[in-house]
Amino acid sequence: MGLIKKDTLAFLEDIGKNNNRPWFASNKERYTVAQQNVKDFLADLVFEMNKLDEIERSKLFRIYRDVRFSKDKTPYNTHWSMSMSRVKPYLRGGYYVKISPQSSFIACGFWNPNPSDMALIRGNIDQDDKRFRNALADKNLKVIFGTLQGATVKTAPKGYSKDHPSIDLLRHKQFILMKEFSNHQVLGKEFSKEVAKCFFAVRPFFNYMSDILGHDLNGQALY
Repeated sequence: MGLIKKDTLAFLEDIGKNNNRPWFASNKERYTVAQQNVKDFLADLVFEMNKLDEIERSKLFRIYRDVRFSKDKTPYNTHWSMSMSRVKPYLRGGYYVKISPQSSFIACGFWNPNPSDMALIRGNIDQDDKRFRNALADKNLKVIFGTLQGATVKTAPKGYSKDHPSIDLLRHKQFILMKEFSNHQVLGKEFSKEVAKCFFAVRPFFNYMSDILGHDLNGQALY
């Protein structure tokens, strides 16, 4: 089973204090062991997710930072992060997990919708925001994830008035739901199952989004 080990979190703590290439080189074996542990966890999580969903692909992000355009030149991330994508184009939405001694959380939703998807999302909100709001109001979803998060435009998106009755939704550029976990929970034996259970709670919202992104604004199927 892919259980997150204490040594995996300890490695992240240590790299946070020693974020340089010489230290990393002398601790490469610790990194390799920790990385394999996280790979095993991700494989276990995908297995659990496929009991409830259809995962097309998963990805463990590199610990090496891209510092080309960053003022922070430290070479390594101090967290593990991973993503899972559903089978497209019929199942929309994505899943993300971040593991860090300081802040572990899961997130799901729509990070950066492409222009055509964003036009459909906003067009459907403009026509009838009730379905969108009802999907987010699902009791289980609200208990686990709370309210919708994500970046927004400052006033109103192009083509919409700042006084639109659904401007709170139309302003969103991202549509994200998040839940935090303690280190105790991350190290628990049931962590992968608990994460999968939380992700399953977002299904009403994902079902709605998959529906509207699969049809034009006249209700005609796109594929």
